[in-house]
Amino acid sequence: MLKKLTFNAGRYARFILRRDRIGIPVWLISITLLTILIAFAYTELVPTAQDRLVMAETMRNPAVTAMFGPGYGLDNYTFGAIMGHQMMLFTALVVAIMSILLVARHTRGDEESGRIEMIRSLPVGRLSNLAASALVMLGTNVLLALIVGFGLYGSGIETLDLQGSLLYGAALGAAGFIFAAVTALFAQLSDSSRGTMGYSFAFLGFAYLIRGIGDVGNETLSWLSPLGWITRSEVYVNNIWWPVLLTIAAAFAVLAVAFYLNSIRDLEAGFIPTKPGRKTASAFLKSPLGLAMRLQLTVFIAWAVGMFVLGASYGSVLGDLESYFESMELIKEMLIFAEGFSLTEQFLPMLMAVISMVGAIPVLIIILRLKGEENKNRTEHLLARAVSRTKLMSGYLAISFVAGFVMLFLAVTGMWSAGAAVMEDPVSFGMIFNAGMIYLPAIWVMIGIAVFLIGFLPKRTGLTWLYLGYSFFVVYMGGLLQIPEWLAVVSPFGNIPKLPVEEMDLTKVIGLTILAIVLTLIGFLGYNKRDIEG
Repeated sequence: MLKKLTFNAGRYARFILRRDRIGIPVWLISITLLTILIAFAYTELVPTAQDRLVMAETMRNPAVTAMFGPGYGLDNYTFGAIMGHQMMLFTALVVAIMSILLVARHTRGDEESGRIEMIRSLPVGRLSNLAASALVMLGTNVLLALIVGFGLYGSGIETLDLQGSLLYGAALGAAGFIFAAVTALFAQLSDSSRGTMGYSFAFLGFAYLIRGIGDVGNETLSWLSPLGWITRSEVYVNNIWWPVLLTIAAAFAVLAVAFYLNSIRDLEAGFIPTKPGRKTASAFLKSPLGLAMRLQLTVFIAWAVGMFVLGASYGSVLGDLESYFESMELIKEMLIFAEGFSLTEQFLPMLMAVISMVGAIPVLIIILRLKGEENKNRTEHLLARAVSRTKLMSGYLAISFVAGFVMLFLAVTGMWSAGAAVMEDPVSFGMIFNAGMIYLPAIWVMIGIAVFLIGFLPKRTGLTWLYLGYSFFVVYMGGLLQIPEWLAVVSPFGNIPKLPVEEMDLTKVIGLTILAIVLTLIGFLGYNKRDIEG
């Protein structure tokens, strides 16, 4: 029976691998290289045992525990212990994001686009799609575990032994696999790809939040989060394997539920149905802007809440940053040294750069939805009516501009609110506001690039995500990894004045704004002239 339900799942998996022949290798290589580069960076920044012991003392801070997880091996803080404690959780978040995006695309995304309906007309089983997606994600995460594990061991860095390195890789792979399973489950509960990703990312945020609260004051809460499980593996110190095995077992259990739900539901249906709308559309919904807003509303609200929480989470640790940074050479390498400013104020530009690049994600999702609608043959239905291409694109453009402002504003408001509650001498709202909103022109440039690609290279719109990833790497990690400064200048986020520790540079801000306008106008010209492709 099972063989019949999953008939030709292997061939289906090869088809998925062919479609992701570029995406999956890019994810694997990026995660592996970043992990190994950071491991080498630690050997430069804290080379002696005394340096590492000083760093270990800062790790006993509750705020740091909330960020990195519970400290272990602090009495003998080796390079291995540092990697396992400080990098495991954040790398697991990246692996989880990879798994969520890939599974959502090949399950609910393909179902929404009608691809699965077409494939089911061929000799495949009812569960072949889900089985093939799960098989690909299992293979991807196993491969990731192996190349990260052997890569760390092959680096030759002291205390990065074989067993610890393999456990480090296995913990990452397990984290990726359980979030792949959770996404597969949400693909059965939701009836849209937006809902699937929304629920999955909300679960990821909840898992990180509940783990942080639990690690600080109530360990029972930490055991409700898969991220809390893998941090208990105590890599390179005690090398505990059973949390990884528990994570993998939980992933298979969640997958079993997903398979069952998939077997009993109708194609294109979900167990959490979308609320039926009004019988007649409002005048606003009948406009291209209103329709675009309606399509993006869930993403907009979810990310708005997420940005406020992100800002608040950063703000909640501002009160402890001074004592934390005093002996933290790793972070000092990433700061802009400036006389007359506290270490917390010097840290603001880096925080805001990260927040602005995270805030650019929903903005790009919104503007690139225009191309997504085109891929699903929906755009031509609108253009067949009295709707011009300029008006259609303007609707998405307007929402993306508003989203850029709202995301940054909520993030800085959340940071200031939480910071004011925990700091004896809070940073003023004006300083945080200026430091954050100055990144708006960089987000506008990202919008301009997306519009340009939609207009002239619609099949290459994915380059915007690659460019955003590049920006994150060179701007956030540039100081730590001693990356040449000109590489950061290539990114719009690397050209923003670092307020408040640098002077305002209107030339750069105006230049970026003009560049964004020019790219957008050229993109409109291209969109009006090219063929619409479904």
